[in-house]
Amino acid sequence: MDHHHTTLSDRLTFPEENRIATGFFAAGIIGIILSLIGLVVNTEQFFFSYLTSFAFIASLVLGALFFVMVQHVTRSSWSVVIRRIPETISFQLIWLGLLFIPILFGMEFLYEWTRPERIATDELTQHKLPYLNTPFFIIRNVIYFAVWGYLGYRLYKNSIAMDLQTEVAVLDKKQRILSAPGLLVFAFTVSFASFDWLMSMDSHWFSTMFGVYYFAMSFQTILAVVILLVLYLFRKGLLTNTIKKAHMHDLGAFLFGFTVFYAYIAFSQFLLIYYANIPEETLWYYYRFDGSWIFLAYLFLIGRFAIPFFLLLNRKAKTNYKLMMGVSIWIIMLQFAEMFWIVMPILHKGAISVHWLDISLLLAFFGISAGLFFRQFGKHSMIPKNDPLLSESLNKH
Repeated sequence: MDHHHTTLSDRLTFPEENRIATGFFAAGIIGIILSLIGLVVNTEQFFFSYLTSFAFIASLVLGALFFVMVQHVTRSSWSVVIRRIPETISFQLIWLGLLFIPILFGMEFLYEWTRPERIATDELTQHKLPYLNTPFFIIRNVIYFAVWGYLGYRLYKNSIAMDLQTEVAVLDKKQRILSAPGLLVFAFTVSFASFDWLMSMDSHWFSTMFGVYYFAMSFQTILAVVILLVLYLFRKGLLTNTIKKAHMHDLGAFLFGFTVFYAYIAFSQFLLIYYANIPEETLWYYYRFDGSWIFLAYLFLIGRFAIPFFLLLNRKAKTNYKLMMGVSIWIIMLQFAEMFWIVMPILHKGAISVHWLDISLLLAFFGISAGLFFRQFGKHSMIPKNDPLLSESLNKH
Protein backbone atom coordinates (compact mmCIF):
# COMPACT_ATOMS: atom_id res chain seq x y z
CA MET A 1 0.00 0.00 0.00
CA ASP A 2 1.39 3.34 -1.06
CA HIS A 3 1.56 6.11 1.54
CA HIS A 4 -0.40 8.41 -0.80
CA HIS A 5 -3.47 6.24 -0.55
CA THR A 6 -4.02 6.91 3.13
CA THR A 7 -5.50 10.33 2.40
CA LEU A 8 -7.72 9.11 -0.45
CA SER A 9 -11.18 8.31 0.86
CA ASP A 10 -13.00 8.41 -2.49
CA ARG A 11 -13.52 5.63 -4.99
CA LEU A 12 -11.12 6.22 -7.86
CA THR A 13 -12.83 4.48 -10.74
CA PHE A 14 -15.66 5.98 -12.73
CA PRO A 15 -18.80 3.82 -12.42
CA GLU A 16 -21.33 2.92 -15.14
CA GLU A 17 -18.95 4.34 -17.75
CA ASN A 18 -20.56 2.33 -20.51
CA ARG A 19 -24.02 3.76 -20.03
CA ILE A 20 -23.09 7.40 -20.45
CA ALA A 21 -20.54 6.63 -23.20
CA THR A 22 -23.14 4.59 -25.08
CA GLY A 23 -25.64 7.44 -24.79
CA PHE A 24 -23.19 9.91 -26.29
CA PHE A 25 -22.18 7.48 -29.05
CA ALA A 26 -25.86 6.98 -29.94
CA ALA A 27 -26.36 10.75 -30.18
CA GLY A 28 -23.21 10.99 -32.30
CA ILE A 29 -24.41 8.28 -34.68
CA ILE A 30 -27.78 10.03 -35.14
CA GLY A 31 -25.82 13.20 -35.94
CA ILE A 32 -23.65 11.34 -38.46
CA ILE A 33 -26.64 9.82 -40.26
CA LEU A 34 -28.44 13.18 -40.52
CA SER A 35 -25.22 14.87 -41.67
CA LEU A 36 -24.63 12.30 -44.42
CA ILE A 37 -28.12 13.07 -45.75
CA GLY A 38 -27.13 16.75 -45.63
CA LEU A 39 -23.92 16.02 -47.54
CA VAL A 40 -26.03 14.83 -50.48
CA VAL A 41 -28.67 17.56 -50.17
CA ASN A 42 -26.35 20.58 -49.74
CA THR A 43 -22.68 19.72 -50.19
CA GLU A 44 -21.29 23.23 -49.78
CA GLN A 45 -23.21 23.86 -46.56
CA PHE A 46 -22.08 20.46 -45.26
CA PHE A 47 -18.38 21.33 -45.53
CA PHE A 48 -18.78 24.77 -43.93
CA SER A 49 -20.77 23.26 -41.05
CA TYR A 50 -18.22 20.44 -40.77
CA LEU A 51 -15.30 22.85 -40.51
CA THR A 52 -17.14 24.88 -37.83
CA SER A 53 -17.73 21.84 -35.61
CA PHE A 54 -14.26 20.47 -36.30
CA ALA A 55 -12.56 23.74 -35.30
CA PHE A 56 -14.74 23.82 -32.17
CA ILE A 57 -13.89 20.27 -31.00
CA ALA A 58 -10.22 20.69 -31.99
CA SER A 59 -10.02 23.83 -29.83
CA LEU A 60 -11.16 21.84 -26.78
CA VAL A 61 -8.79 18.92 -27.30
CA LEU A 62 -5.82 21.19 -28.03
CA GLY A 63 -6.66 23.35 -25.02
CA ALA A 64 -6.58 20.21 -22.87
CA LEU A 65 -3.14 19.26 -24.21
CA PHE A 66 -1.79 22.71 -23.36
CA PHE A 67 -3.27 22.51 -19.86
CA VAL A 68 -1.52 19.18 -19.17
CA MET A 69 1.87 20.35 -20.48
CA VAL A 70 1.77 23.60 -18.52
CA GLN A 71 1.03 21.73 -15.28
CA HIS A 72 4.02 19.42 -15.84
CA VAL A 73 6.45 22.18 -16.77
CA THR A 74 5.48 24.35 -13.79
CA ARG A 75 5.33 21.32 -11.45
CA SER A 76 1.93 22.50 -10.23
CA SER A 77 0.69 20.52 -7.27
CA TRP A 78 -2.79 22.11 -7.10
CA SER A 79 -3.91 20.60 -10.42
CA VAL A 80 -2.82 16.98 -9.80
CA VAL A 81 -6.25 15.84 -8.62
CA ILE A 82 -8.00 17.22 -11.72
CA ARG A 83 -5.26 16.52 -14.27
CA ARG A 84 -6.60 13.15 -15.40
CA ILE A 85 -9.61 14.90 -16.98
CA PRO A 86 -7.61 17.03 -19.48
CA GLU A 87 -5.19 14.11 -19.98
CA THR A 88 -8.07 11.91 -21.09
CA ILE A 89 -9.42 14.65 -23.36
CA SER A 90 -6.05 15.27 -25.06
CA PHE A 91 -5.58 11.51 -25.54
CA GLN A 92 -8.21 11.92 -28.29
CA LEU A 93 -5.83 13.85 -30.52
CA ILE A 94 -5.05 10.58 -32.33
CA TRP A 95 -8.69 10.40 -33.49
CA LEU A 96 -8.91 14.07 -34.34
CA GLY A 97 -6.56 13.56 -37.30
CA LEU A 98 -9.02 11.08 -38.83
CA LEU A 99 -11.84 13.59 -38.41
CA PHE A 100 -9.81 16.10 -40.41
CA ILE A 101 -9.80 13.90 -43.54
CA PRO A 102 -13.30 14.92 -44.78
CA ILE A 103 -12.14 18.56 -44.87
CA LEU A 104 -9.59 17.57 -47.54
CA PHE A 105 -12.46 16.48 -49.78
CA GLY A 106 -14.22 19.80 -49.34
CA MET A 107 -11.26 22.09 -49.91
CA GLU A 108 -12.59 23.50 -53.19
CA PHE A 109 -15.72 24.67 -51.33
CA LEU A 110 -13.91 26.04 -48.29
CA TYR A 111 -10.70 27.54 -49.64
CA GLU A 112 -10.73 29.93 -52.57
CA TRP A 113 -7.00 29.42 -53.18
CA THR A 114 -7.74 25.87 -54.40
CA ARG A 115 -9.83 27.14 -57.36
CA PRO A 116 -7.84 27.56 -60.61
CA GLU A 117 -10.14 30.32 -61.94
CA ARG A 118 -9.53 32.34 -58.75
CA ILE A 119 -5.74 31.89 -58.93
CA ALA A 120 -5.66 32.90 -62.61
CA THR A 121 -7.22 36.33 -61.98
CA ASP A 122 -5.93 37.11 -58.49
CA GLU A 123 -2.41 38.46 -58.17
CA LEU A 124 -2.33 38.44 -54.38
CA THR A 125 -3.37 34.77 -54.20
CA GLN A 126 -0.66 33.94 -56.79
CA HIS A 127 1.94 35.47 -54.43
CA LYS A 128 0.79 33.15 -51.64
CA LEU A 129 0.83 29.97 -53.75
CA PRO A 130 4.18 28.66 -52.43
CA TYR A 131 2.44 28.31 -49.06
CA LEU A 132 -1.22 27.99 -50.01
CA ASN A 133 -1.29 24.91 -52.20
CA THR A 134 -3.03 21.60 -51.63
CA PRO A 135 -0.01 19.23 -51.31
CA PHE A 136 1.75 21.48 -48.79
CA PHE A 137 -1.53 22.03 -46.91
CA ILE A 138 -1.95 18.24 -46.51
CA ILE A 139 1.71 17.72 -45.47
CA ARG A 140 1.43 20.48 -42.84
CA ASN A 141 -1.70 19.00 -41.34
CA VAL A 142 -0.20 15.52 -41.22
CA ILE A 143 2.70 17.02 -39.23
CA TYR A 144 0.35 18.87 -36.84
CA PHE A 145 -1.68 15.79 -36.01
CA ALA A 146 1.40 13.57 -35.73
CA VAL A 147 2.96 15.98 -33.22
CA TRP A 148 -0.23 16.52 -31.19
CA GLY A 149 -1.21 12.87 -31.31
CA TYR A 150 2.20 11.83 -30.04
CA LEU A 151 2.22 14.41 -27.21
CA GLY A 152 -1.32 13.59 -26.09
CA TYR A 153 -0.71 9.84 -26.29
CA ARG A 154 2.64 9.84 -24.46
CA LEU A 155 1.58 12.19 -21.66
CA TYR A 156 -1.52 10.10 -21.04
CA LYS A 157 0.30 6.74 -21.21
CA ASN A 158 3.08 7.89 -18.87
CA SER A 159 0.48 9.15 -16.43
CA ILE A 160 -1.37 5.80 -16.50
CA ALA A 161 1.95 3.93 -16.12
CA MET A 162 2.58 5.98 -12.98
CA ASP A 163 -0.65 4.59 -11.48
CA LEU A 164 0.60 1.03 -11.90
CA GLN A 165 4.17 1.13 -10.67
CA THR A 166 6.49 2.54 -8.06
CA GLU A 167 9.12 3.90 -10.46
CA VAL A 168 7.37 7.28 -10.48
CA ALA A 169 10.32 9.68 -10.29
CA VAL A 170 11.59 8.59 -13.72
CA LEU A 171 8.15 8.91 -15.33
CA ASP A 172 7.54 12.24 -13.61
CA LYS A 173 10.79 13.56 -15.08
CA LYS A 174 9.84 12.16 -18.51
CA GLN A 175 6.60 14.14 -18.40
CA ARG A 176 8.54 17.38 -17.90
CA ILE A 177 11.17 16.51 -20.53
CA LEU A 178 8.34 15.93 -23.01
CA SER A 179 6.25 18.95 -22.01
CA ALA A 180 8.91 21.67 -22.14
CA PRO A 181 9.77 21.37 -25.87
CA GLY A 182 6.17 20.21 -26.37
CA LEU A 183 4.90 23.66 -25.40
CA LEU A 184 7.18 25.35 -27.92
CA VAL A 185 6.15 23.00 -30.72
CA PHE A 186 2.51 23.38 -29.64
CA ALA A 187 2.70 27.18 -29.99
CA PHE A 188 3.94 26.93 -33.59
CA THR A 189 1.70 24.09 -34.74
CA VAL A 190 -1.52 25.53 -33.27
CA SER A 191 -0.79 28.95 -34.78
CA PHE A 192 -0.18 27.51 -38.23
CA ALA A 193 -3.11 25.12 -37.97
CA SER A 194 -5.45 28.04 -37.20
CA PHE A 195 -3.98 29.91 -40.20
CA ASP A 196 -4.59 26.88 -42.41
CA TRP A 197 -8.05 25.85 -41.23
CA LEU A 198 -9.67 29.23 -40.64
CA MET A 199 -7.60 32.21 -41.76
CA SER A 200 -6.83 30.87 -45.25
CA MET A 201 -10.56 30.75 -46.08
CA ASP A 202 -10.06 34.44 -46.93
CA SER A 203 -6.88 34.10 -48.96
CA HIS A 204 -6.26 37.88 -48.97
CA TRP A 205 -6.60 38.33 -45.24
CA PHE A 206 -3.80 37.89 -42.76
CA SER A 207 -3.31 38.58 -39.08
CA THR A 208 -0.19 37.54 -37.21
CA MET A 209 -2.31 37.48 -34.02
CA PHE A 210 -4.82 34.96 -35.30
CA GLY A 211 -2.96 31.95 -33.88
CA VAL A 212 -2.90 33.48 -30.39
CA TYR A 213 -6.55 34.47 -30.80
CA TYR A 214 -7.51 30.84 -31.57
CA PHE A 215 -5.38 29.62 -28.66
CA ALA A 216 -6.89 32.13 -26.21
CA MET A 217 -10.41 31.04 -27.15
CA SER A 218 -9.45 27.37 -26.88
CA PHE A 219 -7.88 27.64 -23.47
CA GLN A 220 -10.70 29.71 -21.99
CA THR A 221 -13.16 27.07 -23.22
CA ILE A 222 -11.27 23.98 -22.02
CA LEU A 223 -11.16 25.46 -18.51
CA ALA A 224 -14.95 25.74 -18.68
CA VAL A 225 -15.16 22.11 -19.87
CA VAL A 226 -12.94 20.85 -17.01
CA ILE A 227 -15.05 22.80 -14.47
CA LEU A 228 -18.24 21.23 -15.87
CA LEU A 229 -16.77 17.72 -15.77
CA VAL A 230 -15.64 18.15 -12.16
CA LEU A 231 -19.10 19.43 -11.20
CA TYR A 232 -20.62 16.43 -13.01
CA LEU A 233 -18.42 14.10 -10.93
CA PHE A 234 -19.52 15.91 -7.76
CA ARG A 235 -23.14 15.45 -8.74
CA LYS A 236 -22.48 11.72 -9.09
CA GLY A 237 -20.92 11.77 -5.60
CA LEU A 238 -17.43 11.12 -7.00
CA LEU A 239 -14.12 12.62 -5.79
CA THR A 240 -16.01 14.89 -3.37
CA ASN A 241 -13.28 14.55 -0.70
CA THR A 242 -10.39 14.58 -3.19
CA ILE A 243 -11.22 17.69 -5.23
CA LYS A 244 -11.82 20.48 -2.74
CA LYS A 245 -13.22 23.99 -2.89
CA ALA A 246 -9.64 25.28 -3.11
CA HIS A 247 -9.08 23.39 -6.38
CA MET A 248 -12.32 24.74 -7.81
CA HIS A 249 -11.30 28.24 -6.75
CA ASP A 250 -8.04 27.88 -8.67
CA LEU A 251 -9.88 26.64 -11.76
CA GLY A 252 -12.21 29.62 -11.44
CA ALA A 253 -9.26 31.99 -11.09
CA PHE A 254 -7.66 30.43 -14.17
CA LEU A 255 -10.91 30.84 -16.10
CA PHE A 256 -11.17 34.47 -14.97
CA GLY A 257 -7.57 35.15 -16.05
CA PHE A 258 -8.05 33.64 -19.48
CA THR A 259 -11.34 35.49 -19.96
CA VAL A 260 -9.31 38.69 -19.65
CA PHE A 261 -6.54 37.29 -21.88
CA TYR A 262 -9.06 36.28 -24.58
CA ALA A 263 -10.60 39.77 -24.56
CA TYR A 264 -7.18 41.41 -24.69
CA ILE A 265 -6.08 39.36 -27.72
CA ALA A 266 -9.40 39.59 -29.60
CA PHE A 267 -9.60 43.35 -29.09
CA SER A 268 -5.91 43.94 -29.90
CA GLN A 269 -6.28 42.11 -33.21
CA PHE A 270 -9.34 44.19 -34.06
CA LEU A 271 -7.76 47.49 -32.98
CA LEU A 272 -4.55 47.03 -34.98
CA ILE A 273 -6.50 46.21 -38.13
CA TYR A 274 -8.98 49.04 -37.47
CA TYR A 275 -6.44 51.83 -37.22
CA ALA A 276 -4.13 50.51 -39.96
CA ASN A 277 -7.18 50.54 -42.26
CA ILE A 278 -5.61 48.47 -45.06
CA PRO A 279 -8.37 47.20 -47.42
CA GLU A 280 -7.15 43.56 -47.50
CA GLU A 281 -7.13 43.45 -43.72
CA THR A 282 -10.36 45.29 -42.92
CA LEU A 283 -12.45 43.22 -45.34
CA TRP A 284 -12.42 40.22 -42.98
CA TYR A 285 -14.06 42.27 -40.23
CA TYR A 286 -16.30 44.01 -42.76
CA TYR A 287 -17.99 40.69 -43.61
CA ARG A 288 -18.26 39.74 -39.94
CA PHE A 289 -19.77 43.10 -38.96
CA ASP A 290 -22.12 43.12 -41.95
CA GLY A 291 -25.88 42.86 -41.45
CA SER A 292 -26.95 40.66 -38.55
CA TRP A 293 -23.41 39.25 -38.05
CA ILE A 294 -22.60 42.38 -36.00
CA PHE A 295 -24.90 41.10 -33.24
CA LEU A 296 -22.59 38.14 -32.69
CA ALA A 297 -19.58 40.44 -32.53
CA TYR A 298 -21.25 42.43 -29.74
CA LEU A 299 -22.37 39.23 -28.06
CA PHE A 300 -18.73 38.07 -27.75
CA LEU A 301 -17.67 41.43 -26.32
CA ILE A 302 -20.43 41.47 -23.71
CA GLY A 303 -21.13 37.77 -23.23
CA ARG A 304 -17.67 36.28 -23.52
CA PHE A 305 -15.77 38.99 -21.72
CA ALA A 306 -17.89 41.46 -19.71
CA ILE A 307 -20.39 39.03 -18.17
CA PRO A 308 -17.89 36.31 -17.07
CA PHE A 309 -15.49 39.06 -15.94
CA PHE A 310 -17.95 40.66 -13.52
CA LEU A 311 -19.49 37.36 -12.40
CA LEU A 312 -16.11 35.80 -11.56
CA LEU A 313 -14.53 38.94 -10.11
CA ASN A 314 -15.59 38.17 -6.54
CA ARG A 315 -13.57 35.57 -4.65
CA LYS A 316 -16.70 33.77 -3.39
CA ALA A 317 -18.05 33.45 -6.93
CA LYS A 318 -15.27 31.02 -7.87
CA THR A 319 -16.55 28.46 -5.34
CA ASN A 320 -20.23 29.05 -6.07
CA TYR A 321 -20.82 25.86 -8.08
CA LYS A 322 -24.15 26.89 -9.60
CA LEU A 323 -22.65 30.13 -10.86
CA MET A 324 -19.51 28.37 -12.14
CA MET A 325 -21.66 25.84 -13.97
CA GLY A 326 -23.72 28.58 -15.62
CA VAL A 327 -20.67 30.59 -16.69
CA SER A 328 -18.93 27.45 -18.02
CA ILE A 329 -21.90 26.33 -20.14
CA TRP A 330 -22.27 29.89 -21.44
CA ILE A 331 -18.59 30.12 -22.47
CA ILE A 332 -18.70 26.74 -24.25
CA MET A 333 -21.80 27.82 -26.19
CA LEU A 334 -20.14 31.08 -27.17
CA GLN A 335 -17.02 29.24 -28.30
CA PHE A 336 -19.13 27.37 -30.85
CA ALA A 337 -20.86 30.63 -31.81
CA GLU A 338 -17.47 32.29 -32.36
CA MET A 339 -16.27 29.45 -34.60
CA PHE A 340 -19.54 29.88 -36.51
CA TRP A 341 -18.88 33.63 -36.77
CA ILE A 342 -15.36 33.02 -38.14
CA VAL A 343 -16.40 30.41 -40.75
CA MET A 344 -19.92 31.18 -41.92
CA PRO A 345 -19.91 34.80 -43.18
CA ILE A 346 -17.96 33.53 -46.20
CA LEU A 347 -20.95 31.40 -47.18
CA HIS A 348 -23.78 33.58 -45.88
CA LYS A 349 -22.81 37.21 -46.47
CA GLY A 350 -24.72 39.90 -44.64
CA ALA A 351 -27.03 37.77 -42.52
CA ILE A 352 -26.76 35.03 -39.93
CA SER A 353 -28.15 31.81 -41.34
CA VAL A 354 -28.35 28.67 -39.21
CA HIS A 355 -28.74 25.45 -41.19
CA TRP A 356 -29.82 22.14 -39.63
CA LEU A 357 -26.46 20.72 -40.71
CA ASP A 358 -24.79 23.05 -38.19
CA ILE A 359 -26.75 21.26 -35.45
CA SER A 360 -26.43 17.70 -36.79
CA LEU A 361 -22.66 17.97 -37.28
CA LEU A 362 -22.21 19.49 -33.84
CA LEU A 363 -24.21 16.56 -32.44
CA ALA A 364 -22.04 14.10 -34.41
CA PHE A 365 -18.74 15.63 -33.27
CA PHE A 366 -19.82 16.23 -29.69
CA GLY A 367 -21.47 12.83 -29.28
CA ILE A 368 -18.49 10.87 -30.59
CA SER A 369 -15.93 12.97 -28.67
CA ALA A 370 -17.83 12.80 -25.38
CA GLY A 371 -18.41 9.06 -25.89
CA LEU A 372 -14.69 8.47 -26.47
CA PHE A 373 -13.87 10.56 -23.40
CA PHE A 374 -16.17 8.69 -21.01
CA ARG A 375 -15.20 5.30 -22.42
CA GLN A 376 -11.51 6.08 -21.81
CA PHE A 377 -12.14 7.82 -18.49
CA GLY A 378 -13.82 4.71 -17.12
CA LYS A 379 -10.81 2.47 -17.84
CA HIS A 380 -8.39 3.89 -15.26
CA SER A 381 -8.23 5.78 -11.99
CA MET A 382 -9.85 9.23 -12.16
CA ILE A 383 -6.79 10.84 -10.55
CA PRO A 384 -3.03 10.15 -10.97
CA LYS A 385 -2.86 8.20 -7.69
CA ASN A 386 0.95 7.77 -7.55
CA ASP A 387 1.91 11.27 -8.62
CA PRO A 388 4.77 12.62 -6.44
CA LEU A 389 2.85 15.86 -5.86
CA LEU A 390 -0.46 14.19 -5.01
CA SER A 391 -0.26 14.53 -1.23
CA GLU A 392 0.52 18.22 -1.66
CA SER A 393 -2.52 18.54 -3.93
CA LEU A 394 -4.77 16.69 -1.47
CA ASN A 395 -3.71 18.96 1.38
CA LYS A 396 -4.51 22.13 -0.51
CA HIS A 397 -6.54 24.65 1.48
